[in-house]
Amino acid sequence: MPELPEVETTLRGISKRILNKQINSFEPRTEKLRWPINKNLKKFLKNKKVCSAERRGKYIILNLSEGHLLIHLGMSGKLRVFNKPTDPKKHEHWDINFTDGWTLRYTDIRKFGALIKIDTKPDQHKLLKNLGPEPLGNSFNGKYLFSVTRKKTRPIKNLIMDANIVTGVGNIYANEALFLAGIRPRKQSQRLSKTNCEDLSQAIRQTLTEAIEAGGTTLKDYTNASEAPGYFKKELRVYDRGNLPCLTCGAKLKLIKQANRQTVYCPVCQS
Repeated sequence: MPELPEVETTLRGISKRILNKQINSFEPRTEKLRWPINKNLKKFLKNKKVCSAERRGKYIILNLSEGHLLIHLGMSGKLRVFNKPTDPKKHEHWDINFTDGWTLRYTDIRKFGALIKIDTKPDQHKLLKNLGPEPLGNSFNGKYLFSVTRKKTRPIKNLIMDANIVTGVGNIYANEALFLAGIRPRKQSQRLSKTNCEDLSQAIRQTLTEAIEAGGTTLKDYTNASEAPGYFKKELRVYDRGNLPCLTCGAKLKLIKQANRQTVYCPVCQS
């Protein structure tokens, strides 16, 4: 957490308040998140304009009048926007202040997020250049998924969570998509048929789209840029429901561990 829907929801929320605006100042309150914050960032951001904002996987990219900012929310990071004087609290690590009085503030209890200055094309940055296709983009489909599974023996859940295969499919939504597609999470990737791959690619797209429309999923402390929770938790069919009855057939949902992550599936509906 946050996963792709939460990052997309955050991006949409902050874009309403920061696009086409000029930066007045940058105020860091820590020298390091996951990586050190560039010491020249204050000078670099001064008077820059935010021309556009986009998402790549779980990263937010702010395209400036000169250069770019790459933001990652880590495990617990949040971005919010406000236009009233608000003293920073503990774990609120940086502000970007705009000339019209609005502020973009980053909070991160675990400090696993990132704020990175990029001078070249963002897609050439080491964190982005090897990412797989976007799961909501045209290049991700059943044909592509079938092609990348042919010689893969690892479980299909592990494969679709690999950002180099398809970027942005996190644990919650991998569980949900596999249930929709009727595929067991431990099934070897190379054993998937063309029909399986088509069903799964569509299930991934459907699950992520529905989650974005619901504002993401709040299990513990996720809130969007307006500090509202995500409501997709109400729609979860299997994730966080281990040992409860399947909502489709009534069978007891299985709870297992895969790569130290919670996996829940229906032994009847998924094969």
